[in-house]
Amino acid sequence: MLAKGKAPKVIAKNASSKLLTDLVEGSHAHKACVTRPVRVDCWKDSLFESVKRLYMAVFVLDRKGKAFMPCTEKRARLLLSRARARVHKLVPFVIRLSDRDVADCAVQVLDVKIDPGSQVTGIAVVRVSVRIAGKVASEVQAGVESHSDQRSQAQRADPKKSAYPKKSAHVLHLIELLHRGRQISEALTARSQMRRRRRANLRYRAPRFLNRRNRQKGWLAPSLQHRVNTTLSWVRRLMRYAPVTTIVQELVRFDLHALQAQAEGHDISGVQYQQGTLFGYEVREYLLEKFQRTCLYCSTQGVPLQIEHIYPKSKGGSDRISNLGLACQACNQKKGAQDVRVFLAKDPNRLKRVLAQAKAPLKDAAAVNSTRWALFESLKATALEVNVASGGRTKFNRSTQGVPKTHALDAACVGDVSSVTGWNKPTLNIQCTGRGSYQRTRLNKFGFPRGYLMRTKSVKGFRTGDLVKAVVTKGKKVGAYAGRVAVRASGSFNIQTSTGLVQGISYKCCTVVQRADGYGYQQVAKMDATGKSPKRGTLARSALYLPGLNAEVSRAK
Repeated sequence: MLAKGKAPKVIAKNASSKLLTDLVEGSHAHKACVTRPVRVDCWKDSLFESVKRLYMAVFVLDRKGKAFMPCTEKRARLLLSRARARVHKLVPFVIRLSDRDVADCAVQVLDVKIDPGSQVTGIAVVRVSVRIAGKVASEVQAGVESHSDQRSQAQRADPKKSAYPKKSAHVLHLIELLHRGRQISEALTARSQMRRRRRANLRYRAPRFLNRRNRQKGWLAPSLQHRVNTTLSWVRRLMRYAPVTTIVQELVRFDLHALQAQAEGHDISGVQYQQGTLFGYEVREYLLEKFQRTCLYCSTQGVPLQIEHIYPKSKGGSDRISNLGLACQACNQKKGAQDVRVFLAKDPNRLKRVLAQAKAPLKDAAAVNSTRWALFESLKATALEVNVASGGRTKFNRSTQGVPKTHALDAACVGDVSSVTGWNKPTLNIQCTGRGSYQRTRLNKFGFPRGYLMRTKSVKGFRTGDLVKAVVTKGKKVGAYAGRVAVRASGSFNIQTSTGLVQGISYKCCTVVQRADGYGYQQVAKMDATGKSPKRGTLARSALYLPGLNAEVSRAK
């Protein structure tokens, strides 16, 4: 795609690490507006030098806005510096070519893989290559070839073998979507309680029972519907930014009725018919979620955990799910066949917690069960091929490939894959923050008005949540600031930066870099060589993090 030759000196050093940061802040006073063409050489001397060598794929569009194959950060910087591309969107970073059409080029097969969760949903964009009869099949889309067509091609190549072709997934982009379903549920509960108090203390209002009529078949609570809508929204965004051909969803299911029956000592038929390679993975996943991947007896995390019987089988214990726990190897061997009350006799607080945790309900598992089919039906509306896989298959792939445990990497391991490569990449954390609130009245803890907000959300062309760059040339606050803005009617704004809150910045000094879209962004450093997650202090690109504001608040605190 690029002409041979050396790159300009302005981009030769630390090219990939300064791709996004140079577009946010710089020592020059050039305006970085996403609605106008921008060039990389307009920004130099980034203020965010802590971001180093975070390699991730850059989404590319052709000159007509059609999705092109993603490229590396280095190639994107070369395209921008040579005026062959323009910045289309900052986060996630998208460029638009000015001299290419996707119709004149060949694109490869890309999949969007989803690992749905109650609190966090993992999303991965991977490039798929298929090996058929020991040879690598063409990765180029031809019409577009679906996974079912690839299986048929494999059977034609070797009719005696009905096995699926071996697929390799190369990770291009990792996303972790943090839902706010809990906040929605708490906000609705608080609103209901406040209205109930006003109805009882001020005037009588007859209950409106007919409101239940709008709950048609397939209705989900707002906190659950939010999880489906936000996941579908980002899948559609990725479809606009990349030539996606297939969606793969982990259709995990926790059989809560069967688990409850086992806890009560009843027998369930048809449980032991699956004795294949994945046998036992579903129960382990349940216990890992229930005990939060922590040893029951020493609270150790990050070590291999073993399934342990709280009441030993040698003394009348059973294999019921309520009698199973997780313990590290040292605690499991030390406990042996002792009763849990004898083993923890000297630690009554931990004993009480263990017995209580063994019977704790799984609200997150219930939320996943309620939304899994609704999400599947929503994904089918995208007109792409949608494949499903079990949670046990995901863990099997992750264990055999030696991939660390994160939500985004779990998504990369979903489905039928023989190998996963290129997973050591940074992850884009996306926090659902909402777009504000229709409620313009602030309430006290008793539900009565205590203040009023502005009736308009836009001030001087800015809205709370916009990502802005402010260049102040005089006064006490001389300097360049970048972050999320909180507007005021007076035109004196607050900007939440990576180092703290900056107050009293005039709107005349601000330039919109990216409009608020209801999400906050944070780039998380990639895994180290040992596969350990980065510590909190090593979070990179913190300036792009948009802290969530309260639903009723339009001012930064």
